[in-house]
Amino acid sequence: MRGARYTVAALAAVMVLWQSIVMLTGVPSYILPSVGEVVTSFAFNGALIGEHMLVTLTEVILGLIIGTFLGFVTALHLEMSPTARLFLRPILIFSQAIPVFALAPLLTLWLGYGMISKVVMAILIIYFPVTSSFYDGLTNTPKPFIDLARTMGTTKWRELFLVKMPAAMPSLFSGIRLAAVYAPIGATIGEWVGSSQGLGYLMLLANGRVQTDLMFASLLTLGVMSMGLYAIITLILARLSRYHQ
Repeated sequence: MRGARYTVAALAAVMVLWQSIVMLTGVPSYILPSVGEVVTSFAFNGALIGEHMLVTLTEVILGLIIGTFLGFVTALHLEMSPTARLFLRPILIFSQAIPVFALAPLLTLWLGYGMISKVVMAILIIYFPVTSSFYDGLTNTPKPFIDLARTMGTTKWRELFLVKMPAAMPSLFSGIRLAAVYAPIGATIGEWVGSSQGLGYLMLLANGRVQTDLMFASLLTLGVMSMGLYAIITLILARLSRYHQ
């Protein structure tokens, strides 16, 4: 509850600062609309914004689920297989040297303007953080835990599932929290490059028509949606952490 109050207070402060800038500078509304104009846009275009928000939210959730699963499996494979570490780690590192944003046009070209290319974009942008965080947790298991398990004659697989994985859960949860932040970015970038639905598409459309108030309304909707998703995932992970302990 305290975090929610701080969030509301921060948003209120941003709104006050925003309106103050508009009033003090007299900036034209097509450059920076007032808070009232954006609220009015919400009132008149609420159904349209909601429709596109559902598309973006679906892309984000699918990308988050699939990307987290793939990162989880990859980290386990890296931990258990020296061959996988030899071949996959350089590929993972090299993939991060290429800006994910640069892949968006290719994904749109290969997978089309539909939802699939946006989901893949979200997967790509969160895959490495989840894989890296979980793998670091697996490799940094406290040595006394491993020594005790090996003294008791445990197998390699039992050591992984009963010792290393429980110890690596906090690292995995940290990676998932990062993924919750990055996934909306990936989906929105995909919509900017090529789409006919979603908040990213709606922002571009509004910008092209000089409907700046609608563009800001869509942007704020995206921000609130992302914050809400992060809060829900944080709450779920907090409960899982208590269960894990």
